Amino acid sequence: MYQENLINVSDAWLWLGNFGNTNIRACILMTILVFISWFAVFIKSKKTSHPLPPGPRGLPLVGNFLSLDADNLHICFANLAKTYGPVMKLQLGRKACIVITSPSLACEVFKEQEINFINREVTAAGFEASYGGTDIVWTPYGPEWRMLRKVCVHEMLSNTALDSVYSLRRREIRRTVQYIYSQIGSPVNVGEHMFLTIINVITNMMWGSTVKGEERVVIGTKFRQVVNEITQLLGMPNVSDFHPGLARYDFQGIQKKMKDLVKRFDDIFETVISEKQKTGQEGIRDFMECLLKFKSDPDAKIPFTMTHIKALLMDMVVGGSESTSNTMEFALAELINKPQLMQKVQEELQTVVGDDDMVEESHIHKLPYLYAVMKETLRLHAPIPLMVPRCPTETSVVGGYTIPKGARVFINVWSIHRDPSIWERPLEFDPERFLDDKWDHSGKNFSYLPFGSGRRICAGITMAERMFLLSLASLVHSFNWNLPQGMKIDLSEKFGIVLKKRIPLVAIPTPKLSKLELYQ
Repeated sequence: MYQENLINVSDAWLWLGNFGNTNIRACILMTILVFISWFAVFIKSKKTSHPLPPGPRGLPLVGNFLSLDADNLHICFANLAKTYGPVMKLQLGRKACIVITSPSLACEVFKEQEINFINREVTAAGFEASYGGTDIVWTPYGPEWRMLRKVCVHEMLSNTALDSVYSLRRREIRRTVQYIYSQIGSPVNVGEHMFLTIINVITNMMWGSTVKGEERVVIGTKFRQVVNEITQLLGMPNVSDFHPGLARYDFQGIQKKMKDLVKRFDDIFETVISEKQKTGQEGIRDFMECLLKFKSDPDAKIPFTMTHIKALLMDMVVGGSESTSNTMEFALAELINKPQLMQKVQEELQTVVGDDDMVEESHIHKLPYLYAVMKETLRLHAPIPLMVPRCPTETSVVGGYTIPKGARVFINVWSIHRDPSIWERPLEFDPERFLDDKWDHSGKNFSYLPFGSGRRICAGITMAERMFLLSLASLVHSFNWNLPQGMKIDLSEKFGIVLKKRIPLVAIPTPKLSKLELYQ
């Protein structure tokens, strides 16, 4: 048999040799070699290829879209992960969505393969909300993104910049304390007033004295009305994102609603920018002047445009207000729900501040228990429960599974923060787990990622931390808090790109300080 095969091969080569045309003979030989090479690669790939992650079966065309609970998407994903594992695949229309629920796999995405996963595919709602994806959230990683990040982190949100506007934070928080004192004995919507406090701080930081008095209050109210709707639309599953061919029809009306909301913001931005340009730019008195200075820099390597200014203002207003005020509301609700923990915070404040003075930022570093309360609130009620989804630029392997190029990758931080294999009594609010300084929110420990990780970690961490700590300390030090008669604390959550309390916290304050003039 072996000899017969040799003869057959010899005959084949003899046949080729007798072929008169050398070019044809070379083409046939090349074709055979290419086929052999392709076949070898095919066999090798079959042996080494990795399967797609497991996941529930979907329906034709829509996939798993109809089976998701949009109001509790983070919980829905966490429950599915119990069946399909820490990396699973959902088919939403034509888009493959990967959900990761493991610190080690989050490390692969955020650190080991960061460059491949560093970008985000802008959604239809996100495109409208960010002036065409030109903000720090959606802009692809590269020179333009680095320029925006530098403007945000080094010029607007650095410790030095925030120190320079401490008086604004202090003034607005004192005004909130004064207002709450005027409501003594009456129910107060805590989240609403914290939102207005934070939005007033942000708008004052952005354009300072350009907007004054009653006009500033009106602008704060306008923001309050639309920010909630914007964050809801940003977190809502949208057919247009999962069936790109249908995007022009906007079946759910999300794109149209977002355009209308952004137009209301744009009118405000146009007004304050126009006023600031009229007043001149001598010195840097607020962040708007800083932004306009960058725009007029003729030596800038990357042009900084008016669209960039508006997009960054949108990031500050939407990203900085909802997440911080919601986290504040959760924290106070948890402390009211556990009076023994409230007492510990108040005793620490009594020791450091005393009952004859108001809290200052200089006190904060002496309040480790308060700091632990913040960390525990961020753990149990992660502000952005699924992070902003990533979009790999190349097909890769994570956790032994193939992650297709262009997939939408969610990191379920909310679920990781409640994993019983990582956290003792994970559903219990227990600040003392953070007293040993083992955990921080720098993004280096992938079991605790309230602000994300890597190059695209939240740019506003420092400001959020300062606003949260000073605000919560002031409310807890200045007042005792009780629920209206017959009411119980409801700690349930409502999903959005920003997590919020499903039932707003309404509580009754009573004065706690020894000098009533401190409230004036």
